[in-house]
Amino acid sequence: METPKLRKESLEEIDKDKDLQNRKKVEAALFIAGRYLSLKELVSLTDVNPILLRKILDDLKDQYKGSAIQIVTKGDNEWKMDVSQEHVEIVNRLATGSAEFTRAEQETLAIIAYKQPIKQSVVIKIRGNKAYDHINNFAGRGLIVKRKEGHTAILTLSDSFYDYFNLDKEGVFLND
Repeated sequence: METPKLRKESLEEIDKDKDLQNRKKVEAALFIAGRYLSLKELVSLTDVNPILLRKILDDLKDQYKGSAIQIVTKGDNEWKMDVSQEHVEIVNRLATGSAEFTRAEQETLAIIAYKQPIKQSVVIKIRGNKAYDHINNFAGRGLIVKRKEGHTAILTLSDSFYDYFNLDKEGVFLND
């Protein structure tokens, strides 16, 4: 029995569909991550070939140019989806009250950011015992580095903190 031959158009349609599915996978991964993803992580999450993945990322970056959303690169090997700088204020206003961090957590993180390096015991004296939970939450999310020193710990901001809030180490917003 002879198998039917696929027409050239059918193969092109299959390729286009596969490309679209790959693009959607990459876009979804960037959208939900909320942080920089390395090429290795993206390949692992999406099962997309690294060469094709880079092309998809370039295409997405072009697609979002001039949009409220942008694809931000860090170095040559990390990407994240973020709100464009001109719309950050709107997003921040929207997030106030239903933010990812409670107001108390925000205040604790602000103290750590402003006074770093700071002893955990000093933060606890300023913010109270509930700050232990805040500090553990921040350390668990990778936003701060907690280095044991004697009976306390020294708290500093991590690189992930600057990435998360789209800041350079001097506290200036980064533009892509």
